[in-house]
Amino acid sequence: MIILGIDPGLALMGYGVIDYSGGRHKMLTYGVISTAARSPMPQRLRTIHTALGQLIDTFQPEDIAFEELFFGHNVTTGIAVAQARGAALAAAAERTENLYEYTPMQIKQAITGYGKAEKQQMQNMVKLLLKMDEPAKPDDAADALAVAITHANCLHAKELYRIK
Repeated sequence: MIILGIDPGLALMGYGVIDYSGGRHKMLTYGVISTAARSPMPQRLRTIHTALGQLIDTFQPEDIAFEELFFGHNVTTGIAVAQARGAALAAAAERTENLYEYTPMQIKQAITGYGKAEKQQMQNMVKLLLKMDEPAKPDDAADALAVAITHANCLHAKELYRIK
């Protein structure tokens, strides 16, 4: 099963594509979709929508999993990230109804066994689980791979995580 994991962001949107078969995770690709800070918002959202659509068309994932947004103290940044997530969600929804989401705590729990794991612990476990030589960089891409692994590990109960 091909799974695409997405770590939403406006400047950098992380993505990770894995193949999950026979209880094993295999990394196919990862990276980020980047947008220029000085570009107008509609252009940035179009870039995300187009690039993610091309990624989906290339890898044909059966399921697409998103990290759920967490709003910290900066609501303005949160709104911009939510818009970016919306552009990504629209690109995905044009191609499949198999869309899922996981909270940051669920992802940390699934990857490390501890819901409050530090970023370094997460990156090391992703590297180990995918048998990578080096941790995925940047962090957004590593986070997206973690989302994909989380979804693979939750397939038995995936309907609980379907985006409604």
